Amino acid sequence: MVKKRKTSQKRKSPTKKKKKSLLRLWMVQFLVILICVFLSYCIVMDFQIRKEFEGKRWSVPARVYAQPIELYAGRKFEQKELIDQLKTAAYQPVLKLTSPGQFNSRASVIDLYTRQFHYWDGFEQAKKIRIQLSNGHISKITALDNKETVQIVRLSPALIGKIFPLHDEDRVLISYKEIPNSLIKALIAVEDRHYFEHIGIDPLGILRSLFKNLLAGKISQGGSTLTQQLIKNMFLSRERTYTRKLNEMLMALMLEYHYSKQSILAAYVNEIYLGQNGARSIHGFGTAAEFYFSKPLNELNVAEISLLVGLVKGASYYNPRKNPQRALKRRNLVLTLLHKQEFISASELKRASATSLAVTKKPNWSSAKYPAYLDLVRRHIKRDYQIDDLRNEGLQIHTTLDVEKQEIAQNSVDLSLSKLDKDRRFKAGTLQSALVMVEPHNAEVLALVGDRNKHRNAFNRALDAKRPIGSLVKPAVYMTALDRAKKYNVLSSLDDRQLVLKQAKNKTWVPKNYDHRSHGKIPLVRSIAKSYNISTVRLGMALGLENVIQTLKNLGITSPIPNLPSILLGSLNLSPYEVTQMYQTIASGGLQIRLKSIRAVLDKEGQPLRRYDLAVKEYVKPETAFLTQYLLTEVVQNGTAKRLIRELPSLMPLAGKTGTTNALRDSWFAGFGDRLLAVVWVGRDDNQTAKLTGSTGAMQIWLDMMKKIKPEPLSLIAPEEIEWYEFPDMSKPDSSCTQTKAYPFVKKYPPEYVNCF
Repeated sequence: MVKKRKTSQKRKSPTKKKKKSLLRLWMVQFLVILICVFLSYCIVMDFQIRKEFEGKRWSVPARVYAQPIELYAGRKFEQKELIDQLKTAAYQPVLKLTSPGQFNSRASVIDLYTRQFHYWDGFEQAKKIRIQLSNGHISKITALDNKETVQIVRLSPALIGKIFPLHDEDRVLISYKEIPNSLIKALIAVEDRHYFEHIGIDPLGILRSLFKNLLAGKISQGGSTLTQQLIKNMFLSRERTYTRKLNEMLMALMLEYHYSKQSILAAYVNEIYLGQNGARSIHGFGTAAEFYFSKPLNELNVAEISLLVGLVKGASYYNPRKNPQRALKRRNLVLTLLHKQEFISASELKRASATSLAVTKKPNWSSAKYPAYLDLVRRHIKRDYQIDDLRNEGLQIHTTLDVEKQEIAQNSVDLSLSKLDKDRRFKAGTLQSALVMVEPHNAEVLALVGDRNKHRNAFNRALDAKRPIGSLVKPAVYMTALDRAKKYNVLSSLDDRQLVLKQAKNKTWVPKNYDHRSHGKIPLVRSIAKSYNISTVRLGMALGLENVIQTLKNLGITSPIPNLPSILLGSLNLSPYEVTQMYQTIASGGLQIRLKSIRAVLDKEGQPLRRYDLAVKEYVKPETAFLTQYLLTEVVQNGTAKRLIRELPSLMPLAGKTGTTNALRDSWFAGFGDRLLAVVWVGRDDNQTAKLTGSTGAMQIWLDMMKKIKPEPLSLIAPEEIEWYEFPDMSKPDSSCTQTKAYPFVKKYPPEYVNCF
């Protein structure tokens, strides 16, 4: 029995050995397969990392800029006004100029360190200058380094908005050379002390965090290097698992193997998430500097840099606008770490820790700061530039917007409408308004209001609200007459007696004057000054509707114009923008120039994009345009806009025209000086009566604006075809005809005799 048992055991031994051999073989094979799979995974991952990192193109929004503020000897500027402008542009008051974006002021002198900027016509370096002021003007500008006189200085333009890519991320790209040394030191001190020594991961840091995670029973710390943080932001999700952590470390090793520390750090500075602006993510320190401080990154001091670095740990948790005490504590911790690693001295630590957070109350820019104007910019980009060029990212769009005039316009609309709502016992917000302001000689749009609420642009009334224009059409009727200088002049006799016009289907039209009176024989100048309807219709019918329609087209109207007598009194639906185009042609002396909001578009290299040609055409003879301008000054001197001469006497002469539609639904005013034209509309979206004439509604907004802007008077320099003649003063109905007044006439057709009306 015993022997058999031994025999049995001996027989089983070879089988057992064979099983062990097979097991070892399987283990080796499995290990080989595992290694192959791992290597394949690494190769694929390495390929993907290099492809993504090398091909990484952050979607950079087009940045939209207003006009720069130009400073030169002779320009009107009170010292306080200029200081306010500098503060609005985020210039910091200091005792001594040390870096761009600073100024120092004392009695009648402002020392300024300008910022460098790439304008549409070239790059300008930062410079130190001294501005001397006297009697409300800039008297002299000198360079502080060589004491030479400076002819003109531009302050870098305000960023008024951004046109974003689809995913709503914003970014200001910073190269490694542009990263401030203080930012590098702060990142090293707080986020990764051994960044320039490790190979992508920090083994000791990983062990420390692993130990703490085991004690906590969950992943609470990552021990991540800057490289790992970049990997997490660029390639991985935010879930906290050991698998994701292993992937992160492996990818960090690969990234460090292929790329320099400088390249990785630059990518980190541009990629890291640092806050939220509504639905828009704030990525990168360059963007965060603008978002929190309204300054470029290179102008931040060590305290401001430390605040941004503190946000890396948790941008929402340490949000300085929502949680200022928490953010202050975090910032001071960063400053302390900088001191411990001897990056800053004890005195610098004390001084920086004692400063406030200094963040702006809200971002100094947004994609909707002036939404109606930005809407116009988008439309003009598509109109004036090649579509393929506009697909480039990081464009710089330099606009014609004058921020000061835009703010004045918007505030005037807001205050005036609030008062009009109250005076007419309307529910607050019932009245609406639209406004377009341009420089008539170059057609640059300086300001545009599409809604009484400046933050809203659901409906851009300045561009899209087509309303009857009332008496604003009348200058086109009188211009048509004056273009026939052999027959008509400013003192031609017009008939303002009752008129009955037959219409289709046996209907009649009986135009009435606003005062419900007829005035018999009157001079042409008084007819337009008082905006009489009957005499205007009689004149238009005598001229021929087709001729008046052609004049409207020559003035820039492109909307359909009905061939009906009612157009002579403004039964023509136009937007405020189209009306402005019409009056631009008049105010410029007959040159029709398409209104424009863009001066130039530069690509990311600072090179201008090719634009479509903007034609300038003389559609109206200079002498005809001049006579029309003169008639519009008479509207202000003696007609429906004479309140302007009472309230703006030092700015005269100015030209203007009121417009009112049936049942007082629409109130219009168009007015201009030498280099400023503004058209205002007031009404209601529901087309109910606004209870306003042109002078009691729209003109009030225009007047309020001009009290602040103080436009240059209209020069009224007559072209050589015009000559002035003395005649009895017939501008007003109560003229005695004993006083004389100079009137302009076309020299070729001098008046022989004119009756006194």
